[in-house]
Amino acid sequence: MSYPMEFGSLFENLLDKLQGWLETAVAMLPNLAVAVVVLVVFGFAARFISRGVARALGHVMSNKQIASLLVKAVRIAIIVVGVFVALGILNLNKTVTSLLAGVGILGLALGFAFQDIAANFVSGVLMAARRPFVVDDLVKISDFFGRVSAIDLRATRLTQLTGETVIIPNKEVFQNAIVNYTDTPKRRIDLTVGVSYDDDLRRARSLAIEAVEGLERRLEATEVQLFYTGFGASSIDFTIRFWIDDAEQVAYLRARSEAVIAIKQAFDDNDITIPFPIRTLEFSDGAGPFGQGIADDGARGSDASAAAQ
Repeated sequence: MSYPMEFGSLFENLLDKLQGWLETAVAMLPNLAVAVVVLVVFGFAARFISRGVARALGHVMSNKQIASLLVKAVRIAIIVVGVFVALGILNLNKTVTSLLAGVGILGLALGFAFQDIAANFVSGVLMAARRPFVVDDLVKISDFFGRVSAIDLRATRLTQLTGETVIIPNKEVFQNAIVNYTDTPKRRIDLTVGVSYDDDLRRARSLAIEAVEGLERRLEATEVQLFYTGFGASSIDFTIRFWIDDAEQVAYLRARSEAVIAIKQAFDDNDITIPFPIRTLEFSDGAGPFGQGIADDGARGSDASAAAQ
């Protein structure tokens, strides 16, 4: 039986391996101690440097989300550098190369897998830096119109004026036009009106301008403008434009409503007609199998019209 001899040989090989590892470990103790010290130093450095960066960003940047993100990025970068330096001290250069290659491949795979999330995140960072709007601003983004209720690095939350909450990915916000109504303290109202062909256009113009000039919320520093725009089917149309000193939607709707009331009252008081569309019907004179009935209806219609006049 040769089993005892083979077992003894394996045991000797194992002892040799353990002895070699022990000798390597003893030889590497100084490098290991230095590597540990390097990691500790880089850890403290990451903490102090990130605090300094946070204080500096607090003075130059008002967006707390971006500041926090930059502070975390600085801390992680310093710790990663410390880890690679420690591995180099331990003569694990091949390990460092493998780690770098693995990180590159992993980053590429994650970039393809989470490209939408990454796009939203990057868009959120750029939006936070540019600040096209802030919370409580009245904005229109794509087809959504409402007040901004929350902004984070992934999406923007919008509360529409009808009460619904819309969550818009930051990539969509960043790539679409943004109308910010709160960014300016005033807003212009364009109101389209029509007058009869029989009315004096110059008189109608002066009456409409005078009516709008008396509105409470009108911005007095701006001029009320009125332009006739064309010949309509039943009226000559004009657009009257004026500014109000409040960009809020409620103020806009209220001022437009008051303008409609004021112009209508001014026209009624001065016999200026705001016409409505009129349809003229012509009937047959009796030709065809149903012509007589149509002619009778037309006659009754004419009689009714004559009676109404």
